[in-house]
Amino acid sequence: MRKFEVVTGFEGVVVIPTRATKGSAGYDIHICRNYDTYIKPGEVVMFDTGIKAQFPEDEVLMLFIRSSLGFKKGLILSNAVPIIDSDYYNNEDNEGHITLSITNVGNETQVIPPNARVAQGVFLKYYKTDDDNAEGERVGGIGSTGK
Repeated sequence: MRKFEVVTGFEGVVVIPTRATKGSAGYDIHICRNYDTYIKPGEVVMFDTGIKAQFPEDEVLMLFIRSSLGFKKGLILSNAVPIIDSDYYNNEDNEGHITLSITNVGNETQVIPPNARVAQGVFLKYYKTDDDNAEGERVGGIGSTGK
């Protein structure tokens, strides 16, 4: 099973990601804000998406800034290419809520309109080494692995 769901508390205000065309690899991810957000040069802003993703254990969801925001506005995702692991879904800290951190690396203040599409999510299969023996269990949300 592979799907996006609404995180508790965001019902009725979230746009579930979709692909824009039949040839699109990425699912467009919207921010969950109903007002303009101004991002000054050098500033980092966190955005809720109100979504979580469920997918098979041997896959990863990778997030990328929409090319129009990168090329035209000088905006990047603060952690380059966020990796969402399958066991992030429904974790006890944040239910698997996908949040985005955007940095303005340009020289001008940029405006993100309400509910804008800011990122794309791409599901990819990954492989393990023959001698892989990872047995740890996720105990929380962002930054919890290895604690």
